[in-house]
Amino acid sequence: MSTEIITNQTGRELRLALLENGQLAELQIDRGDNRGFVGNVYLGRVVRVLPGMQAAFVDIGLERAAFLYVGDIYTEMLQLSLDDDARPPKGSGPSKKGGKSGQPPIQDLLKEGQEIVVQVSKDPIGTKGARLTTHIALPGRYMVFMPTVEHVGISRRIDKERERRRLRDFVEKYRRKGAGYIVRTICQGQPTERLKADMDYLDRTWDRIQSGAKEKKAPSALHEEYGVLLRTVRDMMDDEVKRVVVDHRPLFDELRSFMSDFMPKLKDRVQFYRGKEPVFDTYGVETQVKKSLGRKVWLKSGGYLVVDQTEALMAIDVNSGKFVGKTSLEDTTLQLNLEAVEEVVYQLRLRNIGGLIIIDFVDMDKEAHREKVYRALEDALRKDRARTNVLRISELGLVEMTRKRVQEGLDRYLTEDCPTCGGTGVVRARASLCYEIFREIRRETARAGSVSEVFVNTTPAIADVLYGEHFDEVEQLESDIGKRVIVRAIAHYHAEQYEVYAR
Repeated sequence: MSTEIITNQTGRELRLALLENGQLAELQIDRGDNRGFVGNVYLGRVVRVLPGMQAAFVDIGLERAAFLYVGDIYTEMLQLSLDDDARPPKGSGPSKKGGKSGQPPIQDLLKEGQEIVVQVSKDPIGTKGARLTTHIALPGRYMVFMPTVEHVGISRRIDKERERRRLRDFVEKYRRKGAGYIVRTICQGQPTERLKADMDYLDRTWDRIQSGAKEKKAPSALHEEYGVLLRTVRDMMDDEVKRVVVDHRPLFDELRSFMSDFMPKLKDRVQFYRGKEPVFDTYGVETQVKKSLGRKVWLKSGGYLVVDQTEALMAIDVNSGKFVGKTSLEDTTLQLNLEAVEEVVYQLRLRNIGGLIIIDFVDMDKEAHREKVYRALEDALRKDRARTNVLRISELGLVEMTRKRVQEGLDRYLTEDCPTCGGTGVVRARASLCYEIFREIRRETARAGSVSEVFVNTTPAIADVLYGEHFDEVEQLESDIGKRVIVRAIAHYHAEQYEVYAR
């Protein structure tokens, strides 16, 4: 598969597009003011401990206090900031009010005003603050360093046993006592001196974090992740990435310098874009971006998906549309659902949909067909970098799944709530507003007593309806109340706004 990374800088906005065989697979946006915090390490101050939730709020210097659950606390990390008298007792057993087995309750681990080293595991989303952990993970080019976990993990994609053993023996030889590493796929076939340099770099980074925790006062940043471009290149750059195109000279120079330090053999794949038209136009990205947020997504067969975001979950409905098939109904349904699987996974990645997701496939009677669609969904999700958990298809054709959400979805960057409907997607029906106005006229005349006229201020659209299809009812109302009704169109009124007064 041919992969390309295309970046476009416009003012403070940086857009990064990941193309797979020319198709937009992922889009990341960084506007400076809403830059992601995942991976950053902070010295935070506990501002509130909640025993009832077994969690704490921690001030790390962001707009909202961050959230730390008891299960995400590694007790040894508390030693960086606690005096001997304040340290949790060793051998503290499990508590009925605590978190995971063997974990003391949070009120025994933290106290208000305490300073603690934490890492952001999930960005602030909506009204929720960032999610924190004390299990630090520092990613490098070839490995991920975990100072709080004594474990060596090898990427499953490295399938040759001899190579896995070579890498494990090497890491075991040079890793710090009590610390662990995850060996990335890119390590396969790499010389040991390059791997050792990456380990040394991560060791120095951790030393710097520990020193900062002792010298600084909370809230303070101890370590910040790379920006979106350097982070993406570090994590994804391999032989499948054919080129990285950058249209901003300072960013291009920064990336070339980064490549020279960490992956010199691949730095020639970084290209500076000199074209006159926008780079996204040249590579066909802009058109795909504009199509990425539609509620209805058409399939090649004529079927389509309907994608709806709610407060609690994302619902994706598969519909047959114009697709009628050629053989039996069961084969037609199976073919449609298999096609929908690929598009659903593509939409999850492109829109960066996270949290709880419900997929409503077209009903399948045969268990074998449901199993085939489920397996196809599992296979398609393997190329998704986000962690997912999928349950089997129910008899109703529903799939429940979760996808790890670490930042806002694409729609939050590219859209905002409609000022007319407030984000609901609907406004009051015109007929309903007209009859509501009729009832309000009767109330107003009853309150006002002896008046000769009743005025109605409303939108031009409602005024047209009142003097159009409801004109006979307006005349009947005038006859009933014995007063003249005068409707006035106010152009700047909201679609549901009106005012009734008598004079």
